[in-house]
Amino acid sequence: MKRVSNAKELGAILRQRRKEAGLTLKDAAGMAGVGIRFLSELERGKPTLQLGLAIEVLQLFGLELHVRTRGEPQ
Repeated sequence: MKRVSNAKELGAILRQRRKEAGLTLKDAAGMAGVGIRFLSELERGKPTLQLGLAIEVLQLFGLELHVRTRGEPQ
C-alpha cells in the first residue's frame, strides 16, 4: 500500500500501472470509457478532475482508494 498525498502521486501510480499492463493512453482510455485527454490529465495529477470518474479508472487497473484517519494503524 502506498500513501498518496496529492493528485500527482495518484497519477504517477496510475501511469506506472498502465505501463506495466503494456497499454497506450489511447487503449487504456478506450477501455475505461474516458477520453485520452482525461486519462492524460489524471496521470499528470490535474487536481480539478472528476473524482468519481478517476475512481472508476483506478478500479479498471485493479487499484482501490482507501481513506483512513491520520495516525490510524494500517
